[in-house]
Amino acid sequence: MSSITAPLDRLEKVRFYWTTLGRFQGVVSLGGLVFIFWMIWNLTALPIVVTVDGVSEQVITHRRTLGPFLADLGLELHERDRVSHPLATPLTRQLRVTVDRTYPARIAADGRDLLVHSWATTPRDLLADAGISVDNYDQVLVNGLYIGLDDPLPQRQRIAFLPTYDRGYPWDNLRIDPLRVSVYRAIPITVNDGNVPFVISTTAQSVGEALREAEITLYLGDKVQPSLGSPVSTGLRVYIERSTPVSLAVDGRLLKTRTRGKTVGDALTEIGVGVSGLDQVTPPLTSELYDHTAISIVRIHEEIAIEEDIVPFETIFRGDPTILIDTQQMTEPGAEGITRRRYRIRYEDGQEVARVLEDTWIAQHPAQRVIAYGQKIEPRTFTTADGQALTYWRRIRMRASSYSAATAGVSPTAANYGRTRTGDRMRFGIVAVDPAIVPLRSKVYVPGYGVGDALDTGSAIRAKHIDLGYDDNNLVLWSRWVDVYLLWPPPSTGQITWVLPNWPIER
Repeated sequence: MSSITAPLDRLEKVRFYWTTLGRFQGVVSLGGLVFIFWMIWNLTALPIVVTVDGVSEQVITHRRTLGPFLADLGLELHERDRVSHPLATPLTRQLRVTVDRTYPARIAADGRDLLVHSWATTPRDLLADAGISVDNYDQVLVNGLYIGLDDPLPQRQRIAFLPTYDRGYPWDNLRIDPLRVSVYRAIPITVNDGNVPFVISTTAQSVGEALREAEITLYLGDKVQPSLGSPVSTGLRVYIERSTPVSLAVDGRLLKTRTRGKTVGDALTEIGVGVSGLDQVTPPLTSELYDHTAISIVRIHEEIAIEEDIVPFETIFRGDPTILIDTQQMTEPGAEGITRRRYRIRYEDGQEVARVLEDTWIAQHPAQRVIAYGQKIEPRTFTTADGQALTYWRRIRMRASSYSAATAGVSPTAANYGRTRTGDRMRFGIVAVDPAIVPLRSKVYVPGYGVGDALDTGSAIRAKHIDLGYDDNNLVLWSRWVDVYLLWPPPSTGQITWVLPNWPIER
C-alpha cells in the first residue's frame, strides 16, 4: 500500500503547486489592473482651489462642471450666495472657485419666525429680502437694541474654531450666529389737540410714550384723556385739553402757572387762592383768560383803632393841723384825663393807605390828687449820749459838713473875715443852715457835735445841708448824714417849711 500511495502524494503536490501558481498569477494580474486604473484616475483628476468665506483649500475632483463639484463639497448654497463662476462652468486645472455665503438672520414679524440669508446692511433692506414690508413708524429690535430702519446693522463676521478631530474642509469650522430681528408694527391713533384731529403711528405701549415719540409737548396743567399711562390700541382717540399760561401776583409773591379755567375766577379756584371781603382782583373775576394773562390780587382790609390822649393830673398839697408835722396823707387819689379818638384804617397788602377820624370823646376828666401834710407840732424829748434830756419840735435827716473862719473862703484882709451872716464872730457852736429849713437864731442839736446856734448861711448850704462851725485851732472835718434836732420852742408858722425838699438825697 505504501508503494502505491507515494506516487499519488507527489502527484497531489504538483497539482497543488500548479493551482497556487495559477492563483498568484491571477492576483498579480488583478493588482496590475488596479494600479493601472489608479494611474488613470490620477491622470484624469482635476485639482481645484476653492475659497469659501475667505478660507482656501485645494480639492481633487473628477466632476466636469462646477455645480456637482460644489455639491460634493457639502456647500448648501442659498439664493443670494455669491459664486465666482456659473454652476454650469466646466472645470479646468487652472480654475479657482470663490464662494461667499450670505449672513443668516432670524426674523420675528407678524407672528412668523423666518430664517433669512442676506447681504443687507440695513434693517429695511434685510426685511425687504425677507419679503416683509415696513412703515417708517415701525420699530426694529436687533439683538435686543432698537435701531432705525436705515441705520447700519451690527458688524458680522464668521468665527473659526479649532476642531478636536478632522471635520472635513476648513470652512466647515466657520460659525456665525444669526441676527435676532424683531419687528414691532406701528399702531395708528387719532390725537385731538384742540384743532383739527390728526393721526400718528406709534409702537409705544402707553399714551404718554406715544405723545412723547410724536414730540407733542404737554404741560403740567394740560389734561389728557385717556390718561398718559393707558395702553395704546388700534383706533384709540386721544383728547388733549390745553391749559392757559397765567401769572398771579398775590401776598408778595409772583406765581407763574397754567390753568384749564376759562375765567379769572376759575383760575383762582383751580390754583386754590381765595379772595374775600374788600380784596381787589385785576382783571375782574368774570374776565376770560388769554395766554399769559397777568392776574393781581390786592389784599384789602379795614380796622378800627382807638387812640388815647392822657392828660396828667395835678398834685396839690394842703396843710392839716390835725396831722403831725413831717407826716403826709393822700386824701384824694386823683385821676388822669383821657380823650379818645376812633379811626377807620384801610390796609392794602398789609400797608396802611388811609386813616379816617370817625369820632372823638372824653372818656375821663382829670381829677386833682390832694396830699395833706402835717401842721401839728408837739414837744418831743431826746436824751443825749451824756444823759442830757432835750426837748425838740422837729427832727430832720441832714448832710453835715464842717468849716472854720480860715476855711470859709473869705480873705483874712476882708472886713467880714471871721463873721457870720448875723454878724457874730465865728466860733465853735455856730452852724450854717438854709433859713427856709432852719430859722436863723434858732438852736439845733447835732449828735457828736452838740448844741449849735443857727447864726450863719452859705451859698452851698441849701435844703437839708448843715455846716458845723469850729475854731481854726480845733477844726474837725465832717462829711456824713446825721439826725438834726430843732430845739424847742418852734418858730412862728410863717417861718416853717412844712414840706421839706428832697435834697440832697442820702445814698
